Amino acid sequence: MRLKLNPLAANVRGKRVVLVDDSIVRGITSAKIVRSLKHAGAKEVHMRISSPPFRHTCHYGTDIDSEENLIANQVALEEIRRQIGADSLGYISMEGLKKACAKCALPFCTACFTGHGVNTRVKKDILE
Repeated sequence: MRLKLNPLAANVRGKRVVLVDDSIVRGITSAKIVRSLKHAGAKEVHMRISSPPFRHTCHYGTDIDSEENLIANQVALEEIRRQIGADSLGYISMEGLKKACAKCALPFCTACFTGHGVNTRVKKDILE
């Protein structure tokens, strides 16, 4: 991870950083990234997650072996923020995700967020 995600101190020193990530599954990688940004001199690190919290196993590509290992099933949002070391943490809501994807031509699966299968009626759900 150090080779792949190595912040340049000159770019972050003394700055407020907003880090956008696709998800937080266990919180391990997020904590390492936040720590490395702060170690490089970031004044603040705010995390924004472009998915709702992962609460269920995923059968389509995200490596989730057990729901017990998902951080969102173990602790509340504020505790996740504290554990990863971010100054603030925000997730997109399920409604926000559906609205953002309303014009997508293909269906998408929300099972890892909701526990329900592939959502093939995203547009109709948004419009109703």
